[in-house]
Amino acid sequence: MTNEPEQQPENQPGRPVRRMPLPGVAAIAFYLMIVAGTIAVGVVGSHYPPLYLLFSVAFLTASAGLIASFRWAWALGLAAVFSLTAYNAWVFSQQRSAPAAVQGLLNLLFFLYLIRPEVRAGLR
Repeated sequence: MTNEPEQQPENQPGRPVRRMPLPGVAAIAFYLMIVAGTIAVGVVGSHYPPLYLLFSVAFLTASAGLIASFRWAWALGLAAVFSLTAYNAWVFSQQRSAPAAVQGLLNLLFFLYLIRPEVRAGLR
């Protein structure tokens, strides 16, 4: 018998392992928070219809879930980023607006980042 403490494995069943989100996932979550805030301000200022608040809630929910590394939030965040990509593509096709093209390409970049297997493997 020795007086050495027993070494326990780090990944014990029943003990959740707290993981930090990937930096890209954290950036996407922060971006979704900014978009949700912009939509909420637009609704309050009567620039958008009140129904757009549903998008704001969905984006905030996806953002919080991505920070917590939940797998369901990955799917919701993926849908949010894809819907923003489609919306900005539509705005660009109608108005030929450069900011819509830039934001659409940024959203497409976020979408392509989120579908990487390494990102999905880091979620629980």
